[in-house]
Amino acid sequence: MGYLLLAGAIAAEVAATTAMKYSDGFSRLLPSLLTLLGYALAFVLLAQTLKTVSVGTAYAIWAGVGTAVIATIGVTFLGEGMNLAKATGIVLIIAGVVVLNLGGAH
Repeated sequence: MGYLLLAGAIAAEVAATTAMKYSDGFSRLLPSLLTLLGYALAFVLLAQTLKTVSVGTAYAIWAGVGTAVIATIGVTFLGEGMNLAKATGIVLIIAGVVVLNLGGAH
């Protein structure tokens, strides 16, 4: 159940960060409200996750997967450029999360 809550926290954080892009510096009401709601939900779900998943593992997965997904959304949907350094960074983040989980940190 902890990892399901963590997936929800990641989804809420990704949605909030994406909405922030469209908030135009918090000058647009709906995207600004979605940003605040998304981050609030992300932290509530992350806090619930920490009841069953170690803090180091949960935070590493939350931050790493969220970062990789946001970078991918930026490239795929927001017209941000992709280069070798960015692609390598995303791969390293994903590899780090996998190694952390395989290493028995949870």
